[in-house]
Amino acid sequence: MGRIGIVLALAMLMVTGCSINRDIMFKTPRDYKFDMISDTIERQFKIQPDDNLSFRMFANDGFKMIDLMNENQNSILTTNRLQFNYTVDPDGQTKLPVIGRVKVGGMTVRQAEMLLEERYAVYYQKPFVLLSVSNRRVVVFPGGGGDAKPIQLENNNTTLLEVLASAGGIANRGDAHRVKLFRRKASGGRDVYQFDLSDIKNLKYADIVMQADDVVYVQPKPEIARGVLTEITPLVTLLSSVVLVWGIVRTFQK
Repeated sequence: MGRIGIVLALAMLMVTGCSINRDIMFKTPRDYKFDMISDTIERQFKIQPDDNLSFRMFANDGFKMIDLMNENQNSILTTNRLQFNYTVDPDGQTKLPVIGRVKVGGMTVRQAEMLLEERYAVYYQKPFVLLSVSNRRVVVFPGGGGDAKPIQLENNNTTLLEVLASAGGIANRGDAHRVKLFRRKASGGRDVYQFDLSDIKNLKYADIVMQADDVVYVQPKPEIARGVLTEITPLVTLLSSVVLVWGIVRTFQK
């Protein structure tokens, strides 16, 4: 019976062993070549396809906007209604009133505002344009395995370190040596970067500005011992019960 039990235990372990650490995603081989981040870290958020732009414009360098806000509460509500939302198309262009389609993809918010002020200057006296992107977010896997948190990018220059902090920091199981960033490319697909944030020399990577639709994945550390224990505990319990029943049966047979 002892030999049979050992064989059954090994068989069950082989069947269930493949489920250990199944929550680890995006595994890469040892010789995987990650994309290289530029030495010049971009500190400005860039407008991308599918971004939702909140657009407001006033004439005379914004004089009318200030004038409305100083009059009364009803005027403030009227000012808020002057805001319109537009989506950036896959080619980086968006369609705006009067001036039609304008390419703003790849620009910073301020660059886009200056471009639109120049375009609208043909029709309005000293236009003042305000733009903001309302749907930017990053998905962060902090290293606990399958857990993830969407982080809204409320500021234009939100960094990698800030989104990790917003997600609660690197989880206890997370490996700071392997922090991966998946960033969408204009041509399709994603660039894959990996940073070692355990070393102070790599602090510059923590200051990388997040872009909309980025995915930050902290590689979880494998928990082989705990996984094996979790898998074999039910098996050991089952075998113990079988041995106990078998022993009782043998006792009564005597």
